[in-house]
Amino acid sequence: MSTFPYRLYLVTNEQSCLGRDLMEVVEAAVKGGVDLVQIREKNLGEEAFLKKTLQLKELLDQYNVPLIVNDNLQVALKSKAAGIHVGNNDITPAAILEQWSDCGILGYSLEYAEHLQRTHAALADYLALSPVFSTPTKKDTVTEWGLEGISSIRALTHKPLVAIGRVSEANAANIIKAGADCLAVVSAICSAPDPARAAEKIRNEIEKSL
Repeated sequence: MSTFPYRLYLVTNEQSCLGRDLMEVVEAAVKGGVDLVQIREKNLGEEAFLKKTLQLKELLDQYNVPLIVNDNLQVALKSKAAGIHVGNNDITPAAILEQWSDCGILGYSLEYAEHLQRTHAALADYLALSPVFSTPTKKDTVTEWGLEGISSIRALTHKPLVAIGRVSEANAANIIKAGADCLAVVSAICSAPDPARAAEKIRNEIEKSL
């Protein structure tokens, strides 16, 4: 975990903030305990995506919180983001490293246990198990991992595991105990009435479970 010390990972976009200002929601979440942020804007053009990423990076730099870009290498490069996260239908980790040799954090979503044997997984700095529990915010996934799935992957790899998918204060402790190193959250923080308080509650559950 020395190269991936993060515990609470916010995955965010404008839609998940329910009409509130993205920057304000993210800043509140960081104050509540988020220590890594991913921007995932699948419906924006590249220019708009880059503009929003640059704004978010400027904010996060004030708190020394790294910013990860979802599945857009050019935006990640141009914004000087800390890293990039990709899935099985995106640009491959190998292709990323060919163009971005000093990529700081490279995340890869694991859809099947068998994919752990792929070069994609070997090149990643962390593996995301998505979703732990099925969620309406991400409908293009295959495996619902559950707590047993986390434990089974934990037994097969020393890579940091990030759990995402209906993570909340109520299940955070059990997910960590099952073997996840870090929890990635979307709605439970971005859509909460008080994002800072929501982040704080989840972070407290993580810390108590370590």
